[in-house]
Amino acid sequence: MRLAKYLAQCGLSSRREACRLIEAGRITLNGKIAKHTDPVLLDADGRCLDRILLDEEPILGTEALAYWLLNKAVGTDCRLLEGDKSSLLHLLPPTPRLYPVGRLDKDSRGLLLLTNDGELTHKLMHPSFAHSKTYHVLLDRPFTDEFIAQMASGVQYKEVHTLPCQVCRLSEDKFEIVLTQGLNRQIRRMASALGYKVIDLQRIALMTLRLAGGAEYSCTEAALTEGDMRPLTREEITTLKAALAII
Repeated sequence: MRLAKYLAQCGLSSRREACRLIEAGRITLNGKIAKHTDPVLLDADGRCLDRILLDEEPILGTEALAYWLLNKAVGTDCRLLEGDKSSLLHLLPPTPRLYPVGRLDKDSRGLLLLTNDGELTHKLMHPSFAHSKTYHVLLDRPFTDEFIAQMASGVQYKEVHTLPCQVCRLSEDKFEIVLTQGLNRQIRRMASALGYKVIDLQRIALMTLRLAGGAEYSCTEAALTEGDMRPLTREEITTLKAALAII
């Protein structure tokens, strides 16, 4: 097994972050600075036969995979910073070690997937897979049908031109948008480029996962109170993995 994939399965980090740790020279394998191409040898039961250290501390092995859904509140920072009282880190259980799949801005709220499954995180986050994320967005004033058409066709800001996406009106000043891109503060910057300000932004779905049950999305029917989290059901995990083609 590739080293970065093994580190992710240990619950150490996402696979992308594991690559950063290897690049920084913080991982040693059998006494030598590890490389991305280094394989990890496993026995028939999946136990590691190599000695792997992070900053001179041994990595103890893989954790049972866990999947949780958090209804993030405004004000929670998705960066896992020990010294930041607003950090998501302080909401997470000590074990298993969970990591957010992507981020929601501190001033945004809604669905956030937490897991220690590095393979699933990689397939959800890598831009080449283009998985859908659905948001409800409240603006500072009513908008026109032209605004909807412009948002759907793609918006230019700075040196970025966003990809076409699905947009539909929910009320005179609120809309739903489905993105397959993951650009920094994308929706806020799209709206700003067209002369509007986002007042409230809530992620309601990530691929097959959603805050509310039933066929219709609804901001008022969230299964979780803001700030609360729950483990995914077996059915939710199976459906998500099937959609990602993970066996």
